[in-house]
Amino acid sequence: MQPVILSQNHSPLGIIADGLSAETRFANIPLCFGAKTPMEQPSPRILIAKPGLDGHDRGAKVVARALRDAGMEVIYTGLRQTPEMVVEAALQEDADAIGLSILSGAHMPLVKRIIELMHAQEMQDVPLFLGGIVPNDDVPVLRELGVQGIFGPGANMNQIVDFIWDAVGRSPDEAAA
Repeated sequence: MQPVILSQNHSPLGIIADGLSAETRFANIPLCFGAKTPMEQPSPRILIAKPGLDGHDRGAKVVARALRDAGMEVIYTGLRQTPEMVVEAALQEDADAIGLSILSGAHMPLVKRIIELMHAQEMQDVPLFLGGIVPNDDVPVLRELGVQGIFGPGANMNQIVDFIWDAVGRSPDEAAA
């Protein structure tokens, strides 16, 4: 399956912008690289993947939509990706961050393998974040492995968006410039 790249005109749920004007939607997007407006700046490329056999992708699509609406370019790989497929897609798409959605309980072996592959490809500088069902006892282990953000069910979309802007080296405060 080819990754799906979501632009400003397409959402994973087929809904466009909730009726907000472009000026309102992009008011809090940080500016970088000398851009004078949000539309001039390069958008961070965020890969969202569903590794393993989990077939529930609603949460991944909701997060993808929130990131897209926050001005990021989102590449959604689809269901049932192997760790090798996730890392290869991130390499091919030049992803600035990788988000994993895992609800199956297989997060430990999947994350370990993805991080091994990222290290083999010298991708230690690409932030990795995880959403799904993660027992509290696993959180410190995942952080030690290198997962920078862990978000459970009901996570606030604004917190996820802010985390990604920070993880890719940008701050929403720069938008006022």
